[in-house]
Amino acid sequence: MTERLVLHRLTVGEAEALVAGIRAGGVGVLRAPEYPMDGDVAAAGRFLRSCAEGRGGRHPGAHEIRRRDDGCAIGGLDFHGPAGEDGSVTIGYGLVPSARGRGYASEALRALLAFAREVGITCVKGDADHANAASQHVMTAAGMRLVAEDERVRYYEAAWSDASTP
Repeated sequence: MTERLVLHRLTVGEAEALVAGIRAGGVGVLRAPEYPMDGDVAAAGRFLRSCAEGRGGRHPGAHEIRRRDDGCAIGGLDFHGPAGEDGSVTIGYGLVPSARGRGYASEALRALLAFAREVGITCVKGDADHANAASQHVMTAAGMRLVAEDERVRYYEAAWSDASTP
C-alpha cells in the first residue's frame, strides 16, 4: 500500500480472467472503464506463462493498481518474469488515460521498487521510447536512473548492492 494506492498482486485466477477478457474485478473491486488495457492483459499473460513453466513461485508478480479511496482499478504494473541469475528483472506499468497526470504511476513504481529490493532483486530495469516523456518522467521520479539509450529507446534502472536474500 502507498498513501493513495493499493498494489494488488494478481492471483492466477484473476490473471486468467484478465486474459479471457472477463471484466469483473471481484467483490468490492471497481474498474475504470478503460481497464484493463492491452499492457495489463499482456502482463497477466506473462505471469501465467511463468506459472505454467513452473516458475510461478519465483515470479514477483503482476499487480493491479487500485485507488485506496474508492478501490477502483486504474492500471497495472508487473515484473516481466522472475529475476535472472544476475538478480535483475524488467518491469512494465501503465495507467488508464483518465488516471494519468496525478502522480499515481510514480507512486506505484516507487512502491514496486521497494518491494523488489525487499525480496532480493538487485536491479530493476525499464525502458521508454524517446517520444514517451511521461514514462521517462515516471521512472526518474520513482528513483530510476537513465543508463543508456539508442536511436529509439531510453533505458533506466534502479540497482542495489544490499538487497535482501530471497
